[in-house]
Amino acid sequence: MTEKRDDLKKIRDSFSSIRSLRETGSNRDTRIELLVGLATCGIAAGGMEVYKALEKEIAEQSLSNVHLVKVGCIGSCYCEPTVQVNIPGQPPVYYGYVDPDLALRIVREHLQEGTPLESNIIPMTFSRTDPLGAKRRQLRIALRNCGIIDPEKIEEYIAFDGYEALSKVLMDYTPLEVIAILKESGLRGRGGGGFPTGLKWQATAQAEGPEKYMICNADEGDPGAYMDRSLLEGDPHSVLEGLIIGGYATGATHGIIYIRAEYPLAIERLTTAIDQARSWGILGQHIFGSSFDFDIEIRLGAGAFVCGEETALIHSVEGKRGEPTKKPPYPSEEGYLKKPTTVNNVETLANVPEIILKGAPWFSRIGVGQSKGTKVFALVGKVRHVGLVEVPMGTTLREIIYDIGGGIPDGKAFKAVQTGGPSGGVLSVDHLDTPIDYESLRSLGTMMGSGGMIVMDEDNCMVDIAKFYLQFTMEESCGKCTPCRIGTKRLFEMLDSITKGKGSSHTLDQLQLLGQNIKNSALCGLGQSAPNPVLSTMRYFEEEYRIHVEDKKCPTGICKELFKYSVIADQCVGCTACRRVCPVGCITGHPKKVHFIDLNLCISCGACYDACKFHAIKRA
Repeated sequence: MTEKRDDLKKIRDSFSSIRSLRETGSNRDTRIELLVGLATCGIAAGGMEVYKALEKEIAEQSLSNVHLVKVGCIGSCYCEPTVQVNIPGQPPVYYGYVDPDLALRIVREHLQEGTPLESNIIPMTFSRTDPLGAKRRQLRIALRNCGIIDPEKIEEYIAFDGYEALSKVLMDYTPLEVIAILKESGLRGRGGGGFPTGLKWQATAQAEGPEKYMICNADEGDPGAYMDRSLLEGDPHSVLEGLIIGGYATGATHGIIYIRAEYPLAIERLTTAIDQARSWGILGQHIFGSSFDFDIEIRLGAGAFVCGEETALIHSVEGKRGEPTKKPPYPSEEGYLKKPTTVNNVETLANVPEIILKGAPWFSRIGVGQSKGTKVFALVGKVRHVGLVEVPMGTTLREIIYDIGGGIPDGKAFKAVQTGGPSGGVLSVDHLDTPIDYESLRSLGTMMGSGGMIVMDEDNCMVDIAKFYLQFTMEESCGKCTPCRIGTKRLFEMLDSITKGKGSSHTLDQLQLLGQNIKNSALCGLGQSAPNPVLSTMRYFEEEYRIHVEDKKCPTGICKELFKYSVIADQCVGCTACRRVCPVGCITGHPKKVHFIDLNLCISCGACYDACKFHAIKRA
């Protein structure tokens, strides 16, 4: 084991200059690096074309001291493709919105002429060590290596302290001591429920039986969420290391990563990482020369949202229908193949190596109350800087949306934010100063969830938002229990009637009653939380619901069937613009004559309203 640890140290030392360059720009040799973001977001935005353009230009200019590096998502998804320039003696420079033409200019002007392209530089709002340094709001623990290392090279992971925590565990700690560290750290599950990780590991460790399992839940299914995918694409070895440490602590010898088949790049990089770890003796028998055996396999899911629930996930891994079962018994007692099983999500496992290396007190000092450490969020929707953020627990919504996210675009007013995905709830402008922690969010009728955060502005209709999430959970219900299978469908039908002008005050009472009944009687956590978007929007936007049912109007204009369109005769000039865009031909009239709308044919799409430049279309 000592020899293997020495091998890690040699690799780490050999990469020390590169690590220093990427973190501070203090590398003393002449190596220059260009780090190109090639996670799914970067590739979709044209990152591969940028990479090829850089590769070609570097070759044509014979720049032997310039090295191209493929990295994962740095978090600035709003301005992909991104390129980081590392020049010795200079701080790293980050470019956003890079296309092949800009890539050539980076090489010619920045690298060769020494003139950075100031208008294309983007600010970085994160730190790997100090959450308050340089006015930065983010602190990266789970995402510490994303956008920094090449995820397909184990040597780069090792250079950034990779697998040092595993070697430390195997050499210095007993399984019980590892569990004690996790318990002291206060790490809670980042997949939704927030159960203490150390207690979950302890339950599996104490369960009877010689055969135990560790499962990584990478079945990320929330609309707008992509934290786990980006982590696996940008730093797969950190998840493998956390999983192996969990196996050692709980007595498991086999690990399974359950990931949806819709994540091909994450699967590819995970597969590469597992193969590399095996070749290094980090997976398999006698890891690091110890008596500990552990191996990992990948199982693909078909994308069922319910398989994010741990018992449904286990059934899917077993090749059965992905349906939840009543607990107890808990998976820690009777899980995969009826054996004691620990299920942790991707982000939870990625935190483990850092906790082992830096200590439980270090981690527990970050955060507030019973919510320790940091949390990764996918910040999406009506916000300027869409992307991945990782902030200390206790950071407020206002800091995330405005200080990190750049606020609401187009001069619009903030209206609401959905946290926790379909299982979470909506918070209003009155909650912008709410600290993000498990207890605060739960008290307001929402939840942390896996980390989706969807921002909405004044143009969003809260009834329509609740309807959107209900449609998702209704279609994704496994159908095993009546409250979820039938209840969510009835909830959706009531919301649909409200958006079509057929609701009443009695409908609102029924929504409240049925929503509470589903929460109290559904079989699993996903079913129990399905009414949250409805109940939270009714709680904080009651007046908007009232306008829909009493006035039969939608204040935002989203619910088209609540509007009727007519022509204002004295303002119509007969330009025919409205008639030309009408998809159903309900508008008649001759050029330069007043036009008319046949309300029996009109589908209230609003195309005529948008097309008229003379404000001659009335919407009421």
